[in-house]
Amino acid sequence: ADRGSGVVTQTPRGYGVGLEEDTRGGYREEAEMETVYTVKGMTCGHCVNAVSAEIGKLDGVAGVTVDLATGAVTVTSEAPLDKGAVAAAVEEAGYELVS
Repeated sequence: ADRGSGVVTQTPRGYGVGLEEDTRGGYREEAEMETVYTVKGMTCGHCVNAVSAEIGKLDGVAGVTVDLATGAVTVTSEAPLDKGAVAAAVEEAGYELVS
C-alpha cells in the first residue's frame, strides 16, 4: 500500500463499464478499476451520502462505496483518478481525504 500518495489500493476489477466499438466493427467492454481512499470526519449516513455524491460527480467515476466505520471510500472508475480532484470533492462535501 502506497500511503504517501493517498492511494491505498488500485487494481483492475474486471469488465462492464460499457461497450465501446473496436476497429473491427464489433464491440468490446471497457475495464474498470477500484481505488480505496480514507476519509476523516464522517459520522453518519448523511456524511456517507455527501461524500458519495461529490465523488460520484467526477468524470470517469462508475461507483462509490463508503464504509462509515473505517472511513474507507472505494471508488470504481474507468481510469486512474487525479488525487487532487478526489480530495477537492471530499472537501466540497465537508470532510478530509487523509490517504
